[in-house]
Amino acid sequence: IVGESTSEKPSGNSYISYHGIVARDFDLKLEIKVENGGGSGIQYRSQVGLPWRRARPGDPPLNLNWMMTGPQADFWFPVNPQVFVWTGQFYSENTPMGILAWRGQVVQSVPGHAQRLVGNIGDRAALGGYVKINDWNQYLIMARGGTFIHVINGQLMAVYVDDDPSSSNNVPGLIGIEIEGTPCKVSVRNIWLKKRS
Repeated sequence: IVGESTSEKPSGNSYISYHGIVARDFDLKLEIKVENGGGSGIQYRSQVGLPWRRARPGDPPLNLNWMMTGPQADFWFPVNPQVFVWTGQFYSENTPMGILAWRGQVVQSVPGHAQRLVGNIGDRAALGGYVKINDWNQYLIMARGGTFIHVINGQLMAVYVDDDPSSSNNVPGLIGIEIEGTPCKVSVRNIWLKKRS
């Protein structure tokens, strides 16, 4: 799967989503490469058809049937240090929650309390060294109950534990791929999914 955004044909925030499976607990493996700038993310347990919070003037018209809201495993162009720190993190797309676990963090969220850092995997910049530039990267995403694990090229990047059963992170949903930014080229191959519930 290849998505490309150019100055002649900008994509804005855009997604390709698979509507054949709704999954809550799963293992998802794929290979991803981002070239030319911009970024991507792997959406999971995500919904479509919800109002879009981040629409900007000049963005192409949105088809909400394909815009995805929910958990995201980020992956950004490795050469841009301003956004590269996002690769591997747990992000809540199109919600007020935003970044919930930075790369290198283990974070827990408990109902009625502020989320808290419960552990460090490693230095955020050093973990970036596991990401290949202009080459294929293997991404593994595991979701079990309220626990979410992001692994890139065999290295644990982020863990988020959401102990709120009513959280939007804890509902079954769709899986998809995002493209964001111009210029940007996102390629994904060898997608493998094992649904557990």
